[in-house]
Amino acid sequence: MAATKIKLITNPRYQRSGIKSYVYLMRKYGFQPTQEGPYVFGTVMQQAGRQYTDKPVGGRIHRHQVLQKKTADPGQVGEVGADDVQNDSLYLAQIGIGTPAQNLTLDFDTGSADLWVWSTKLSSNILSSNTNHQIFDPSKSSTFQNKDGSTWKISYGDGSSASGTVGNDDVNIGGLIIKGQAIELADNLSAQFASGSGDGLLGLAFGNINTVQPTPVKTPVENMISQADIPKTAELFTAKLGSWRDANEPDKGESFYTFGFIDQETVTASGEEVHYTPVDNSQGFWMFDSTSATVNGQSISRPGNKAIADTGTTLALVDDSTCKAIYGAIEGAYYDNNSQGYIYPTNTALDKLPVVSFAVGDKQYVVQKEDLGFAEAKSGYVYGGIQSRGNMNMDILGDTFLKGIYAIFDVGNTQFGAVQRKELHQNLSAPPQ
Repeated sequence: MAATKIKLITNPRYQRSGIKSYVYLMRKYGFQPTQEGPYVFGTVMQQAGRQYTDKPVGGRIHRHQVLQKKTADPGQVGEVGADDVQNDSLYLAQIGIGTPAQNLTLDFDTGSADLWVWSTKLSSNILSSNTNHQIFDPSKSSTFQNKDGSTWKISYGDGSSASGTVGNDDVNIGGLIIKGQAIELADNLSAQFASGSGDGLLGLAFGNINTVQPTPVKTPVENMISQADIPKTAELFTAKLGSWRDANEPDKGESFYTFGFIDQETVTASGEEVHYTPVDNSQGFWMFDSTSATVNGQSISRPGNKAIADTGTTLALVDDSTCKAIYGAIEGAYYDNNSQGYIYPTNTALDKLPVVSFAVGDKQYVVQKEDLGFAEAKSGYVYGGIQSRGNMNMDILGDTFLKGIYAIFDVGNTQFGAVQRKELHQNLSAPPQ
């Protein structure tokens, strides 16, 4: 039995763009924006075609959603290219797969439940045009076993997808070795997936949303539990997401995950006890009640509201009325159609930024003021780290929120825990481009 801590690295190729991150979230969660902007989901009708002919006539008409970008011509819409979207992997972690271990750098994502990797099964075309990836080669691992007949496919609302075959192999996460973990090997990546910067993804959501067919596979955390790699008393993992802004803090902005234990030093530094709230995992997500928010001490009641904690998302997405209250408290802030988001003046002083908090269960947690601004939107303006969730019925609390807390994902007890992190000062310097 071994508990482990694994350090995260900040993705060196990450370039902040508010609108590109927002479009990524539209893809990932398939929501329709409720505010004006260049990007929308449109419905396209296609005739499937009759059987036994290759002509698309006479068959059933299928409607499907396509992510579209409004062009300068009124009424015209265009395709959304890979360069319009930013895969949101700000934090990456290195793991080893196979024997001998092949090191890959993956995005740890509590919003999905697949462990998929770039593999030698991808076309030479994709591999030759994306040479900055570590590629897993199953033929070089003596412990790899093909899982015949199993396939996987992650597809997003805009039709972009990643798919392939499945095998089992040993996975080393910070010295903790999971035997026979299912590895999903990509043999096809659409352009949007190929433009991502990690070598794949390690899903930390619940296994009921794993995409492997015909039978879903256990996630790494589920296997850690069933193989007793982590203690029965700590069937959990935790996330501490630091920031370049914290270089002068006592912890130097260190970012890590732990598996099988809670980092007591981080809890002690907060001066608080961990507060837990039950998780509803019926949709596979780390979802909990978040029925209120505050802006400068003024409470906003949100009866029945739910939120999910998603480490694979940089922004926080909340309902429109809460967004309006937040940006209504910042002088000069407004909703900018071209940026498809709320923006505010870059030179806003620390004491002029509001104190914003969101409930986790019945306790409020504050978003650090330094994280209220995400990226430069246009000259003199910063794109806010909290934006509209469109027509979704749940909040997505990504890194903007998670950086302010130490988060405990307690699988064994189906609960989410948090402590508010204390920082000595807030660093409002402009984000690196």
